[in-house]
Amino acid sequence: MNRLVIIGNGFDLAHGLPTSYGHFIDDFWANIKDNYLKEEYQKLIFVKEKDCFFENITMVDFESLKKYCEECNTKKSIYTFYLSNFELKRGSDIVFKFESSFFKLINIKNTENWVDIENEYYQQLKEIVNSNKPAVENRPVVVKLNEEFDQVKKLFENYLIRVQEKFDNKIETNVNKFEDCFCPDLRDMNIDDYLKEFQDGDHKEIKNFNDRMIYLYRNDSTSTVGTNFFLNFNYTNTIDFYVKKLNGNYFIEHKQIQIHGRLKDKMNQINFGFGDEMDNNYKEIENINDNEYLRNFKSFQYFQNSNYKNLLDYVDSEKYQIYIMGHSCGLSDRTLLNTIFEHENCRSIKIFYHKKENGTDNYTEIVQNISRHFKDKALMREKIVNKSLCSPLPINLNPETLNK
Repeated sequence: MNRLVIIGNGFDLAHGLPTSYGHFIDDFWANIKDNYLKEEYQKLIFVKEKDCFFENITMVDFESLKKYCEECNTKKSIYTFYLSNFELKRGSDIVFKFESSFFKLINIKNTENWVDIENEYYQQLKEIVNSNKPAVENRPVVVKLNEEFDQVKKLFENYLIRVQEKFDNKIETNVNKFEDCFCPDLRDMNIDDYLKEFQDGDHKEIKNFNDRMIYLYRNDSTSTVGTNFFLNFNYTNTIDFYVKKLNGNYFIEHKQIQIHGRLKDKMNQINFGFGDEMDNNYKEIENINDNEYLRNFKSFQYFQNSNYKNLLDYVDSEKYQIYIMGHSCGLSDRTLLNTIFEHENCRSIKIFYHKKENGTDNYTEIVQNISRHFKDKALMREKIVNKSLCSPLPINLNPETLNK
């Protein structure tokens, strides 16, 4: 049976790459002293050059900034931080403020716990649409939101390019645990345990498929049967090494599609936005009949190349099992995930969950997220593999080692 491997940001994180939204925001402030005069930064924040205070305070924690200003005031400093609107003043003179409302929002969310930039964009768009104001009156507000979202998108893309260039030559080591996930050693495979990941009606076909793989494994190393199809939601090239290394060494063909684009690729540009056309508000947004409201929906960007069509051709062609590797299955990709989860050729969904240092894991959270992509909940319960048959996502590369 074919395998559709869904690769999300957790896959990069497991390899030690700092590619989360939180990493991006922290890097923004960590390097602000060197960048705050650049045009792309000045669109997001205002800093009065003569009052550059970055030597003394880290901006990622607003409560700490407030405390710092209070401590300075006890020393007869005249800095005051206004937490309500996140401005820093020296007397009546503003020396720091946010120029971008959207960038301010994601920073606030990031300090509270965790931020999903794409989801925050959609929440803001829905608030505008639900404001009970006429669409024509809301249009300038939507234009501003889209402009500010584009500014963050470009900065995030540039950040990922720097990350990829830094880590490019450090991925190709210590990858055996991931290889075992993609191509398990048939000599050690317990077919009875494997069959438990599927419904009874699929067992005969799976046994025949497995027998064919074992035959090729023992007798014909040049032939292939079945495909590992990597549906890569990341913008980075981490999976490239596996596709290159595994092809020719196994009896399974390995392919990939970077469904949301690839860094520095004009033919497959970054698709950054929201993709939940199943949401109750989407139809209302679509009916406004103004394309500005639809500018950052992923579905319309899929038509820029053949990636989505190739994915549909694959899921239509043969039965497949889905592996979830590092993807949270959040709502920002809901329309696409619904298509491949509820497809009749999808026979099973196996989760490689993140096991945390304190012993807890996110298996249940991923299942809950997956459930939102199913209209047919009975079908969902048939397809999801129970936790006893799933495994933690391997973590092979240590970020501290990569940074050396």
